[in-house]
Amino acid sequence: PPPSIPDLHLQSIQPVTGYVVVGTSHDTPTFAVASIRQWWVARGRKIHPHSHHLLIQADCGGSNGHACWVWKVRLQAFADEFGLTITVTHYPPGASKWNRIEHRLFCLISGNWAGIPLDTFETVLKHIRTTQSATDLRCRAWLDRRDYPTRVKATSEEIARLRIRYHKTFPQWNYTIYSHRKPN
Repeated sequence: PPPSIPDLHLQSIQPVTGYVVVGTSHDTPTFAVASIRQWWVARGRKIHPHSHHLLIQADCGGSNGHACWVWKVRLQAFADEFGLTITVTHYPPGASKWNRIEHRLFCLISGNWAGIPLDTFETVLKHIRTTQSATDLRCRAWLDRRDYPTRVKATSEEIARLRIRYHKTFPQWNYTIYSHRKPN
């Protein structure tokens, strides 16, 4: 006989939570990785205490772009800090419109603050934090007041230190970064 499938108890399924970091400085690779680190420290490692592998799906350009060395160097530092293996898959150029987060999370946030003047960070945070869907998607938000300088370049030493493996399928958009140390 086929193996039995355990009954799903809908009461035990936790609601999906979106995490948004609002910055007061610049959208840089350092800010992007700091935002992921903030999520990992505040929630990720508590929700997934035995996980040592993180999957990041990112757009192809901008601060977390596929060709951005500073993004990869900062991810390496993050991986090393927590003993993580980080796999990154980038949406191809022009394909970020298929990003499920854009459709499930950001459209709800935009609808929640529609017609409201976003004149303070507190207003922005309040409207993100009160976003909720009919299927119980909720949002958390943090304010990051740190300064993130622009035009930062990765050094050749930092690039050479990357423990990165490019995947066979679309290696320019898919890669894994390995920690230099064992997981905690």
